[in-house]
Amino acid sequence: MRRGRGRRHSADRPRRSVALTALTGLVLLYSLVPLAWLVINATKTQEGLFDSFGLWFDGDFALWENITRTLAYDDGVFVRWLLNTVLYVVLGAGGATFLAVLGGYGLAKFAFPGRRAVLAVVIGAVAVPSTALAVPTFLMFSELGLTNTPWAVIVPSLISPFGLYLMWVFTAGAVPTELMEAARIDGAGEVRTFFRVALPLLGPGIVTVSLFTMVATWNNYFLPLIMIKDPDWYPLTLGLDTWNSQASTAGGEAVFDLVITGSLLTIVPLIAAFLLLQRYWQSGLTAGSVKE
Repeated sequence: MRRGRGRRHSADRPRRSVALTALTGLVLLYSLVPLAWLVINATKTQEGLFDSFGLWFDGDFALWENITRTLAYDDGVFVRWLLNTVLYVVLGAGGATFLAVLGGYGLAKFAFPGRRAVLAVVIGAVAVPSTALAVPTFLMFSELGLTNTPWAVIVPSLISPFGLYLMWVFTAGAVPTELMEAARIDGAGEVRTFFRVALPLLGPGIVTVSLFTMVATWNNYFLPLIMIKDPDWYPLTLGLDTWNSQASTAGGEAVFDLVITGSLLTIVPLIAAFLLLQRYWQSGLTAGSVKE
């Protein structure tokens, strides 16, 4: 038996693709350059932003001074915006995750009349951009008298069609029907079966949906823009945009250094969440990719 003279590749030593490696490098560069620009320029003074190269440090290292000024500027309104954003994330993203888990579990494990229609609506809702629903949502909340209140941001954030779809798919593969039937035979009710049997198996999917909804709510800009007029209820995205627009108003103070530093402080919680939950997030994304 003659062996091929070509180099053999196994699963342990896969063949490397130069084109794929180069493309991955470009994507990595595209992702890291803006972050590097943000970190570097957060260390500069207002004058240093315009007198130095954007991707290199200035002579004066003013990061700690910029952070102090950002937190204290305009009577500490940045802290108020941060607390507002945390409120919107905890209630909006947390509620969206909870509803997605319940809805996905019900769609995946229970048969009921109209189930196919509900699934079709969920899949269709995933394809609808949120901006297309902004004006109808504003008109509805205006009739209810909820505009310019935190509920105008929290309630729409509770609906996450993508999170519902993701939990539906994840639950279908992660929770064996036989295990649920065994729990029912042992006398467990539906509520106990969900919390004692299904919920521990849904951990990776819950973390994945939580990260997606948290990032979407934390970075939400357009919905608060049309719903909130009181600066005391601004999230960080809208507040930093207000600071950035000061330079173009009559008598306004240019605080570009504070805008950049505030933007850096804004993404720190998101980076920390991804790093802390990375293991669960990766296992949630790859769940169901390997058939046993």
